[in-house]
Parts: sequence; C-alpha cells; structure tokens
Amino acid sequence: MNRLRFHRILLKLSGEALMGDGQFGIDPDTVAGLAGEVAAAKAAGHELCLVVGGGNIFRGIAGAAKGFDRSTADYMGMLATVMNALAVQNALEKVGIDTRVQSAIPMASVCEPYVRRRAMRHMEKGRIVIFAAGTGNPYFTTDTAAALRAAEMGCDALFKGTSVDGVYDADPKKVPTAKRYDQLAFSRVLADDLKVMDASAVALCRDNNIPIVVFNIRQPGNLAQVLAGQGTATIVQTEN
Repeated sequence: MNRLRFHRILLKLSGEALMGDGQFGIDPDTVAGLAGEVAAAKAAGHELCLVVGGGNIFRGIAGAAKGFDRSTADYMGMLATVMNALAVQNALEKVGIDTRVQSAIPMASVCEPYVRRRAMRHMEKGRIVIFAAGTGNPYFTTDTAAALRAAEMGCDALFKGTSVDGVYDADPKKVPTAKRYDQLAFSRVLADDLKVMDASAVALCRDNNIPIVVFNIRQPGNLAQVLAGQGTATIVQTEN
C-alpha cells in the first residue's frame, strides 16, 4: 500500500518498547535495536524527534490506582520518562547520531530544559531531539505530550511505534479474526473509542492536521519502510 511520505516526524515510543522480553526496566539490546531503526530513518533523509513513555518503570495512573496521590504518581511517571530518554540518547550516540534530551521538568545536570526554539534549532542542525517528562503537568499522558510536541515542532506526522502492525477493530492478540484498518478518520477513532492514543492526543492531532501512523516498531526495518510510504501500518487522518 502506498501512502504519503513524510519528512519531519515525531516518533512516540511506549516505555514498554524498551523492555524487550522482560517484565520491567530497560533492556540494552532492545534499546540498541530501536536506535538502529531511528538511525536508518535518519540516514534516509528524515528529520526526527522522539517522545518516550515511562510505563516500563512507573505508570502514574496505575500508581494512583494503588493509593498514590494522582499528581504525585504522574510526576513519578514523568521522571521515569527522563531515565528512558537518557537510555535512548546513549544508544543513539553509540551509533553516531547527535542527540539532545529536553525535559519539561528542568533538571540541568542531566539534560536541557524544554525550549521550543532551541529544539527547532537542534533539528535544523540535524540532531535528534528526545522530549522527556511529558508536558511537565500531571493528568496528561505522554501521548498528549507527543501530539503537543509534534504540533510545536511542525511535524508532518506523528508515528506511534507499537507491538502490533496497526489499528484493529478488536485486540488481535485475543481475537484471531480482528480486522486491521489501513486508514481511519480522526472522527471514527474518537466516536468508536479505538485505542490509538488517548482522546486528547487524537483531538490535538486532528485540530492541527497531523496524521497519526501506527506501526510495529519491533519489526526490523519497518520504520524506514513506513516512512517511505510502504510497509504495514494504519494512518489516522482528516477525512477527505
């Protein structure tokens, strides 16, 4: 299937994508593989920035369900994303990719504070920018942070790397007959409550006309393929 080709993208990775086959934490080999995918996309001429979740270390909403104050739990989750961002930065720099981490929660000893114009300048110089600590505010997910940064950076699309090859009408791991969508409208995703991203992230992308591309990041070479307008993925965009 041929699709639009995108030049500047924001790649959203879940924290779970860094775990590999483990149940918790960061697997260095898995992170190195993800860095290779990003490096290949950059070598193909694309500009990239990243947002990484923190669910492999701490998930705010799950912590709140177990008794933590929601705001406190969300801040703990934001700190987890900084750890993941530093791990991805380390892996990218090992393969020769110049990278900067910017955090929405200032922590000058380990990374830059988020400054939009500085982030734009880094990208113009060919660097990959990893945005950490979500939006810097509780009650907002890293999906929403990804949509926000994609809009701020003027990205052509938001790519969400998952463990499945697109959006289905049911969980394909539980329902063998689940149907995969090639394309979806933002309105359909919101109306049917399809689990692409949370509703605020989808609405933000819709309002700024930023397509969401859902694909399998675990398949080697798939990011570059989908960026080239091929491969298997689901694209969520404004209705024609």
